[in-house]
Amino acid sequence: MTTAAEWHQLPTGSAPEVAFAGRSNSGKSSAINALAQRTRLAYVSRTPGRTQHINFFRTPAGALLADLPGYGYAKVPAKVRRHWQIFLARYLAERSPLIGLVLVMDARLPLTELDRQMLDWFLPTGRPVQVLLTKADKLSAAAQRRVLSEVGGVLAGLYGAERDAIGVQLFSATRGLGVAEAENTIGAWLAPYAPIAAADKERPRHQGE
Repeated sequence: MTTAAEWHQLPTGSAPEVAFAGRSNSGKSSAINALAQRTRLAYVSRTPGRTQHINFFRTPAGALLADLPGYGYAKVPAKVRRHWQIFLARYLAERSPLIGLVLVMDARLPLTELDRQMLDWFLPTGRPVQVLLTKADKLSAAAQRRVLSEVGGVLAGLYGAERDAIGVQLFSATRGLGVAEAENTIGAWLAPYAPIAAADKERPRHQGE
């Protein structure tokens, strides 16, 4: 639909947004593509940190998916990292159409310091989070169960009562693991906003929007 690198470039209107965030190379773009049943909706790069904008995609029902820049990649210039730290913190805390956050973590390296920072920015809004532990197919069944339990325990210890707003699941874009679960969760978030999304989809667009 559009792309934004500054606040004034964010979409206007009232369509509900679901944001996707995660470390560079965590499988975020692959997760979006799997959920959308598309192969190249969100660009999957072999170069971590390639996405340097928020890319917005409109669903058939009119809601928006926001693909946030991957974070934590050392080769991104310090000035760029600082800009995105400020912009993303404001986006997550103040963006009124934003109704939920999908936080993508590599199941082999979950809950990094930057992942926790994203949760610290977003959870005070009271909106829900769904953690996708991606690339779960690279772990044995026993390791999958262990990481799912460990992540849930750490989140409960860190966030207390706010833990109830965080869902955690295993996910694999290549194997389709957890795709239906994530679809159901996001669909439940969006369901109360369906009339708003449909109306925004039909809203006339003016030059400059």
